[in-house]
Amino acid sequence: MNYENFNDFCRALPATTYVVQWGGSHVWKVGGKVFAIGGWNKGKNAGITFKVSEIAYEMLQDRPGLRPAPYLASRGMKWIQQYARPGLSDTDLEDYLRESHRIVGRGLSKKKQRELGLLRCGDGCAGFDHRRGCLIVLRWFNNLNVGRCAPDGSGAWDG
Repeated sequence: MNYENFNDFCRALPATTYVVQWGGSHVWKVGGKVFAIGGWNKGKNAGITFKVSEIAYEMLQDRPGLRPAPYLASRGMKWIQQYARPGLSDTDLEDYLRESHRIVGRGLSKKKQRELGLLRCGDGCAGFDHRRGCLIVLRWFNNLNVGRCAPDGSGAWDG
């Protein structure tokens, strides 16, 4: 993935803002909090840095083309940088960028999430397509049940 594709993908995510900072890096934020950085790599491949879960961090940190993100990971934060090939496929990288956006967005206050359109239903909703109702995912004893809460924000369950 090059920087143009990276920027196009991040721009399409809900409630994002873009700024160039830290020596010309492409910095993407949700609610004023960074979720992805394009830059910080002096090689010929685009350096793309993103926040991950603890499990993803353990899985990705030693894969070829990936590393704990300089500066961020050394301070105990769970961030990964793709800096070389083979790294992740573009599809997998998009999935991790989407998840980074979700992780950072969920760290915002519920009020801020609602203001940004990231949370409109009852506090359990975690989806973004509010015209059709929030997609909510409940895990119950390793079974994945998917349902929708009411578009009116009442949190009523139709699953």
